[in-house]
Amino acid sequence: MARVLVVGSGIAGLTAARVAAEAGHAVTVLTKHAAETGSTAKAQGGVAAAVFADDTAESHIADTLAAGAGHCDPEAVRVLCEEGPARVHELAALGVEFDADAAGGWLRGLEAAHSSARVVHAGGDATGAHIEDAVLAAARAAGVEVREGVALRDLVVRDGRVVGVEALVVGAAAPAAPGAAPGETGAVAPAVEVLEADAVVLATGGFGALYPRTSNPASATGDGIAAALRAGAAVADLEFVQFHPTVLAVGEPFLVSEAVRGEGAALRDCRGHRFMTDVDPRAELAPRDVVAREIARAMARCDGEPVGLDATTIAPAAVAAADAPVSLAAALARRFPTIDAAVRERGLDWSRAPVPVRPGSHFAMGGVAVDLDGRTTLPGLWAVGETACNGVHGANRLASNSLLEGAVFGARVGAAVGREPPDAADRAPAAVRDGAATLDELLAAAPIRPALADAVAAPATPGRDPERPVLAGASLAAATPGRMGAGWSREALRALMWRDVGLERDAAGLARAASTIARWRAGTAEAVDTAEAADPAAALAALEDANLLVLAAAVTASAQRRPRSLGAHFRGDDLAAAGSEAAAPASAAPASDGPASDDAASDDPAAERAPASASRPAQPTEEPTC
Repeated sequence: MARVLVVGSGIAGLTAARVAAEAGHAVTVLTKHAAETGSTAKAQGGVAAAVFADDTAESHIADTLAAGAGHCDPEAVRVLCEEGPARVHELAALGVEFDADAAGGWLRGLEAAHSSARVVHAGGDATGAHIEDAVLAAARAAGVEVREGVALRDLVVRDGRVVGVEALVVGAAAPAAPGAAPGETGAVAPAVEVLEADAVVLATGGFGALYPRTSNPASATGDGIAAALRAGAAVADLEFVQFHPTVLAVGEPFLVSEAVRGEGAALRDCRGHRFMTDVDPRAELAPRDVVAREIARAMARCDGEPVGLDATTIAPAAVAAADAPVSLAAALARRFPTIDAAVRERGLDWSRAPVPVRPGSHFAMGGVAVDLDGRTTLPGLWAVGETACNGVHGANRLASNSLLEGAVFGARVGAAVGREPPDAADRAPAAVRDGAATLDELLAAAPIRPALADAVAAPATPGRDPERPVLAGASLAAATPGRMGAGWSREALRALMWRDVGLERDAAGLARAASTIARWRAGTAEAVDTAEAADPAAALAALEDANLLVLAAAVTASAQRRPRSLGAHFRGDDLAAAGSEAAAPASAAPASDGPASDDAASDDPAAERAPASASRPAQPTEEPTC
């Protein structure tokens, strides 16, 4: 019986945990907040799978490959689409009640870049919440221990193998003061705990919090990927960050599902013009990267004003699934209850007028490089879900494939964790291995090399208990404004990433971002134990800041390594390369500290850079081939 630690409590992590527990392993899930508060619970769009008689896995494969812009691993896509239907039926068996018609047949939705209406939903637009409830209950029923309020701080590595984690236990009670009454404890304080395991599974999700506007929860700080980078694991495709086209531009960012456009909603600019019909025959159902860039261009033409998502074009009968005619307002409330509530909370009536939307970070196609069973390049370490990259999404994820990915590959990881992994050289599939790199390798070609590489290679904290395991890479540092240098704040980092490593990148912007991040990151060279922070919130914030900084460096360096546009990675300077694959990579640009104002990139929409030539249609990315 193996001791398995799963870090993360979304569909991928909980599925892996359940399957491993059912195989007889002792499984513990760690999650830094309440188990049901992650990205899975927020997912609206549904699950895509060929579960209907007139659909096929081959068609789903073709759509996934096309959306991936020639960068998919074909075998990973085949596994996803062929094993997907069984996993969807398994979710139903676990208690997920997918929306159905009066006869009991599942309702089906059409979403962007799908050739068939194959997306199933639960609770209208509350699919993720229904799935989260079911997989969490199933994991607990299988004997999985779920520990909430425990954050991944670092991986524990001995002799090149991951043997556990160092965890930040937020909210642990401090020892009582001398003379305290029996049972009395001290003030609540964070504690660091070393948990050993035969296998560690990273399932912490993505890093949407690296950007100022995101559909992700605030906790999406890429903890698993950051820890893997520090430990020396290879990562792949971090430059491919998907920006969802339609995030509400009023109040806190809130995603408006692609399914709304799938039901017939239109996008209109400030003049009321439906602009997507001008640039793509699929209009609003073009791939997400295309739609997001066109929205940014439309905003630029309107002095930064968000575009309108017009749901008044939706036919009520098409979405209501009702026996009698209903109003559009009632139909929208029935089909999209979560979105409807969010829209109305903001004082908007989307049954009468368009609602303002703009792009926001949504999904990371890249992550820790893994094979089809989730094995990483470090023995003892697995990764799954958005934390991982096996090539299934290529350069741009197909809508509603993420929940399916968690179910399919979570089950494969759960079945594999009790088996000894093969040699590291054979651990990642060829399509991922070709582009995979460690943090040191990513930074070797980037302007930030001297500052950040030195920081990552810093020795362990002096005074660390010699009996405790040695951690891979540098110990984490408290990322505070005083330590990080002038201009540092999490908000400044997010604004910088949005401006220079967002919807559009170019050599100058990437070099500016790399240089600024290097200066901020250099402040972490002298390691500071996060457990010394004054309170749990400060300790967790310091940990998340350190993770976001290392991810910012890695994402930027990955983008510098790819001078051509591909999928979600759009280079505004691609035309300057004259279409030559031999053009000098952006990473060859000299480093420049730039003006001090670069440290605090403006988050004012008027200061944001729109994609190149805002008045022209999108330039084509590389032609899909896989």
